[in-house]
Amino acid sequence: MPPEVSFPQRLLTWYDRHRRELPWRAAAGEVADPYHVWLSEIMLQQTTVATVRAYFEKFTTLWPTVRALADAPLDDVLTAWAGLGYYARARNLHKCAVEIAHNRQGQFPQDEADLLTLPGVGTYTAAAIASIAFDRRAVVVDGNVERVVSRWYAVDEPLPQAKPRIKALTDRITPAQRNRDFPQAMMDLGSGLCTPRSPSCLLCPVSEGCQAFIMGAATAFPKKAPKKPKPTRFGLAYWIENDRGEVLLTRRPDKGLLGGMMEVPGTDWRSDWHAQWPDPQAELSGTVLAGEVEHTFTHFHLRVRVVVPDCPADGAKTAVDAIKKGATWAPLEDLNRFALPTIMKKIARHALENR
Repeated sequence: MPPEVSFPQRLLTWYDRHRRELPWRAAAGEVADPYHVWLSEIMLQQTTVATVRAYFEKFTTLWPTVRALADAPLDDVLTAWAGLGYYARARNLHKCAVEIAHNRQGQFPQDEADLLTLPGVGTYTAAAIASIAFDRRAVVVDGNVERVVSRWYAVDEPLPQAKPRIKALTDRITPAQRNRDFPQAMMDLGSGLCTPRSPSCLLCPVSEGCQAFIMGAATAFPKKAPKKPKPTRFGLAYWIENDRGEVLLTRRPDKGLLGGMMEVPGTDWRSDWHAQWPDPQAELSGTVLAGEVEHTFTHFHLRVRVVVPDCPADGAKTAVDAIKKGATWAPLEDLNRFALPTIMKKIARHALENR
């Protein structure tokens, strides 16, 4: 049997012996819960399994069904999501839960095209839900699958331009049976053996026919276009405490980076502060605490200095109210109750240690 034809059989035989046990994955022979599949796939976007595991268990403990998640306040969902990053996912997660619970009788659609109409569900997620939850044949391509397929066929075109070709090649080796298992087997192969830097080619069940293995150049694939250097942006954060042991927080706009999350108020993050840092034109003057807070987002690095304003807390709040939304006093001992993203937790920690 030609290697390409036998690829699914060899992979699935390996998978039956070596499949990962994951909290969202149904046991062998059991039917997956669509809610668990959807929730895990949203969480796993650009996030590792190791990180997602604890968040998935927390979410399913707090909200064991999609209806329970739909009925939860958005702030509670954002707070539970804090630290997982890419916060638009959390907002769309809640929107999607409301759509499923209120407009679809609590049932996820089974068809890829219908799944694509749900908030936050893109091409990959729709395919994954259709196949894993509903046993539909679908071409599921995540980062692990891209790596396996690009190596097996020695795809010379670099990512991301190669994505359409890799999907077409994945379609060629996707079988018409065991639709739930094949994409999960591909993911397990990519995460366990066909790893980015040290692939275990001699243990791989589909090394026969793998062009990168034959060439002795597995780590040369997938090809990637050169990364553009990340710019650095700068900003100030205003640490405003009152005499009741509370700190002022505001809410970020619903759209955009960290949308809808709570924040330590501050200036915009800009790239033109190299000459005068911190900016003498900042809205509030005060004592600049020693040191900086550094954080890296997908597209830029960020450096923040923390300012304790000179004016009284109530006056500072009035000034912040004029430029920020949702200003509220938060008890210092209860900051974990607020939906603070990682960068804001860093700023709070820095302020508390240096004020």
